[in-house]
Amino acid sequence: MAGTPPSAKRMKTKAVRSGQNLEGWFSGESELIGKYLHETSRKIVNTPKLVSFTWMKQPNLNIMRSLLKEQRLKRFLELTGNIYLDLVNVFYTNLQFNGDSLVSHVKGVDMVITNDVWVVVAGLKYSGLSTNRGNLGIVEEFNKMQFYKSCLKNPLSKVRNFFVGALKLDERLIAFILSWIITPRGSNHSTISEEDLLLIYCIMNKVKINWIHTIKEHMQKSITLWDFTMLMQF
Repeated sequence: MAGTPPSAKRMKTKAVRSGQNLEGWFSGESELIGKYLHETSRKIVNTPKLVSFTWMKQPNLNIMRSLLKEQRLKRFLELTGNIYLDLVNVFYTNLQFNGDSLVSHVKGVDMVITNDVWVVVAGLKYSGLSTNRGNLGIVEEFNKMQFYKSCLKNPLSKVRNFFVGALKLDERLIAFILSWIITPRGSNHSTISEEDLLLIYCIMNKVKINWIHTIKEHMQKSITLWDFTMLMQF
């Protein structure tokens, strides 16, 4: 019996992954095709997850719901849409950081994500505290060990590692939102970094975070660091 002929979609996917007919997908540099085939196409793309603010109307989640809305994260955390994995990888292959804008090129289309686009698409404004690994002391009141202990279900327990599972409900859910949605990573979701702890501290204490800065920092890391997965929201 003759086999079923391959669909156009399967043929196109095969061509993309084998490097055929890719010239129009990139911004004119042949090196980028090699980068796509050997680097970014092999990277993990974050499977979109969302937070239901309707679900969080439960009495025990009301505080966290209010804190996330205070940070203007509601629209971003509820984003849904179609998924095109190959196009996401192409977007990251061509991605450049030009001042405050993200610039890329996908299948003949030039893409520029400005601060205005962030507002329209994700409801995020370029304002608030900009944090990264190099300026974790920017919040003077923040002490990593003291804050982590204050978040524990049992504050008297010995601290050997910073584990998500030991946290109280609100802090634990925020930690998972960070590691799965806002700054997703490919593994080790059970451990909290110092950067995570500072973001949780700011959320819990209503210190406005510049989430555009945080997400762009993560996008930049996801190009070069294997454990940082690629955001798909855009």
